[in-house]
Amino acid sequence: MASLTVPAEVPSVAEDCEQLRSAFKGWGTNEKLIISILAHRNAAQRKLIRQTYAETFGEDLLKELDRELTHDFEKLVVVWTLDPAERDAYLAKEATKRWTKSNFVLVEIACTRSPKELVLAREAYHARNKKSLEEDVAYHTTGDHRKLLVPLVSSYRYGGDEVDLRLAKAESKVLHEKISDKAYSDDEVIRILATRSKAQLNATLNHYKDEYGEDILKQLEDDDEFVALLRATIKGLVYPEHYFVEVLRDAINRRGTEEDHLTRVIATRAEVDLKTIANEYQKRDSVPLGRAIAKDTGGDYENMLVALLGQEEE
Repeated sequence: MASLTVPAEVPSVAEDCEQLRSAFKGWGTNEKLIISILAHRNAAQRKLIRQTYAETFGEDLLKELDRELTHDFEKLVVVWTLDPAERDAYLAKEATKRWTKSNFVLVEIACTRSPKELVLAREAYHARNKKSLEEDVAYHTTGDHRKLLVPLVSSYRYGGDEVDLRLAKAESKVLHEKISDKAYSDDEVIRILATRSKAQLNATLNHYKDEYGEDILKQLEDDDEFVALLRATIKGLVYPEHYFVEVLRDAINRRGTEEDHLTRVIATRAEVDLKTIANEYQKRDSVPLGRAIAKDTGGDYENMLVALLGQEEE
């Protein structure tokens, strides 16, 4: 379930634009007003606000936000205001600029989005960067990482619920053989993970556990970066809420909050399943996600995060 809260009666887009314009003018920026508008508008409404703002004032709203806001609050508001596909394209581009730890962001985009959402993200990447996501991923990665990541970001999986149980049995056997031999980057392992539908993979992994008595993730516990990437791939495809809980726990519970990860998860999941993720987080840590965020962040950044979490009144 999404956590985003939108008022029953939303002001006109012209009024929202006027209010945002006023928030940028005068002595200091009215951050509270910006949060009250942008944190409570869905993707279609935010897109219309951006279009109308540009037509009315001749300014790009994203550039205004970038100019008027600072630090983590600025990044969160800008990333949130982007169209979802444009946001994924931006996050993917940032990931290709960094060291291999950012490969997990590419796995996240490739594996937790629907097939259509991934296609839209790739199209947005084309439009923003004048080249394909696949070519940038291939250029900025090497070895086994490239071998896994390129087919993942290139995939257009079947999105339906139908499964082939014979195939699930056969491919669970293949996965068990390869993983038992520690052939983690074998072509067959990557083919199965990069091409099969999420429903088919779920059936395959259920058969794996039933047949071999252990969850596949338990057999992928080598202290190796590529194996960690495989684990993230499987979690993102089959257990996305659990995947995001782990990202949030790592972001919040470490010494010093990892704001980029926190920003990314809250901004990308608020309109999708953040309420479900927050419930899973509380089950895991016995602490509400909103309270954990409030403890580790502050100021306008905290207020925007909690607003997107739908917990301003709590």
